[in-house]
Amino acid sequence: MEQVRSFIAIELPNELKLGLNQLEAQLKSGKQPGVKWVNPYSIHLTLKFLGSIAVDKISQITKSMNEAVQGISPFHLEVKELGAFPNLRRVQVVWVGISGEVDRLAQLQQRIESNLARLGFAPESRPFTPHLTLARLRNQASLDERQRLGELIAGTRFEVAYTIKVDTISLMRSQLTREGAIYSRISAVGLNKPLSTASA
Repeated sequence: MEQVRSFIAIELPNELKLGLNQLEAQLKSGKQPGVKWVNPYSIHLTLKFLGSIAVDKISQITKSMNEAVQGISPFHLEVKELGAFPNLRRVQVVWVGISGEVDRLAQLQQRIESNLARLGFAPESRPFTPHLTLARLRNQASLDERQRLGELIAGTRFEVAYTIKVDTISLMRSQLTREGAIYSRISAVGLNKPLSTASA
């Protein structure tokens, strides 16, 4: 049976991708070694990583996503803050933070998590921390390099606050190539589906 590497995510508007591209260009001007940058045009907000799934499970997963969005109307998120995991002194991952209606986002993510647990997908052990990953430091990066990148992050302003209107969640396919991962949408489910199918 054919397998596809997949995850569930919120796709980002093009103007935000352009903004992330400009932000990365600003950070890259620091010529920091050991940094693996994420292609800004392939960044998305991951809700659940599924790993390799059998193609014949796609319809079940899409149905499960459909059930998860029932009664959740579209909402807005804001993207405006730059930071790092675990902290700015020992940078491992460079991220952009998500604010706005994050309680609605957490509710949606939690429903996806519990619905997929019924299909046999293991629940995520770490708490859900919504963010967009811009870069990762290679494991061999020195503490000095990590601190320098932290200083660069601290001194970089995110000039514009971008809004994401969340009205769809997508089941995405991830194909790993030597140039990096290529993402394509397998299926999408719209929010604000009425709970009742009866027409007024």
